[in-house]
Amino acid sequence: MKQDYYEILGLSKGATTAEIKKAYRKKAIEFHPDKNPGDTQAEENFKKAAEAYEVLSNEDKRAKYDRFGHQAFDGGFGGGGGGMNMDDIFSQFGDIFGGGGFGGGFSGFGGFGGGGQRRAKGSNLRIRVSLTLEEIANGTEKKIKVRRKVQAPGTTYKTCTTCNGSGQVTRITNTILGRMQTASPCTTCGGAGQMIDKKPADADEQGLTYQEETVSIKIPAGVEDGMQLKVTGKGNDAPGNGVAGDLLVAIEEKPHDSLQREGDNLHYDLYISFSEAALGASREIDTVTGKVRIKVEEGVQSGKILRLRGKGINNLNGYGKGDLLVHVNVWTPKTLNREQKEFFEKMATDENFQPAPEKSDKSFFEKVKDMFS
Repeated sequence: MKQDYYEILGLSKGATTAEIKKAYRKKAIEFHPDKNPGDTQAEENFKKAAEAYEVLSNEDKRAKYDRFGHQAFDGGFGGGGGGMNMDDIFSQFGDIFGGGGFGGGFSGFGGFGGGGQRRAKGSNLRIRVSLTLEEIANGTEKKIKVRRKVQAPGTTYKTCTTCNGSGQVTRITNTILGRMQTASPCTTCGGAGQMIDKKPADADEQGLTYQEETVSIKIPAGVEDGMQLKVTGKGNDAPGNGVAGDLLVAIEEKPHDSLQREGDNLHYDLYISFSEAALGASREIDTVTGKVRIKVEEGVQSGKILRLRGKGINNLNGYGKGDLLVHVNVWTPKTLNREQKEFFEKMATDENFQPAPEKSDKSFFEKVKDMFS
């Protein structure tokens, strides 16, 4: 079972932004690869801390995590850090240490801060996937064709002459406080440390060309409209020895003909006639797993809610399934023929047709309360 992000950083759920940043900095210093050379467990802890910080330091991601737990990011939802590598961590969170924040003795972020080569990352791609309510309820796998940039065959690179392959340019300036040294990404190679040597005619200035690829995307049950899935490494390639970007997949929920979703629960409006309400009936209704037949008891009142347990949506966080709430509506005919009118006129004063609610009959507000509980 995946470790809780708050537990990784040693925090409570009510931690402030400043406390999260401070806790991450402390963990990163403790488990930094330069401080623990060859220690695979320390490197793993370092990655865990970065993953936890990436989610908890972002308000939107933190809200999703607090609501759905790790399921919100399993498979990449919302851009969670599960697929981060050391390059991602160093490039994204290096500034949290404020330059010399580590104190003396560290060579920088895995060879980045001390003038080492910085691997460029390709750009992300974004697509939208429309899902039916049935697919959302049960989970699905989609195969999507993606047009992405890949390194063109025959492209070769050479060391950047500006930064000599380091990916950074160091500048020394004189100030009133003394000589100051600063490092910034090389503008010639974009921080990759390499430049195009040879490339085919159909490649762009970075040595990349378009290629169509079929990507398989596993979508867990219970996702919601607007959620985002990240498929690591399926974006555009980076030039040289860089890492590929990610494919970001936005989830779109298609409207259902007869079912309405509310969280993990589903709602269905069942319309029955006066006769069916008085005599009872057996009706077939839609669910996300197919049609089912339900029994409507005789004497049912309009507004009655029938609860079919476990016929709703699988919970994204693994907490069972929601219910299907069937709302019974007794349909009043708008026009009557002469014979029908005579019947209802005779029944107008009949004692059995007079409203006589029992104490056990719930009010509208009680029904609403039950529906949300």
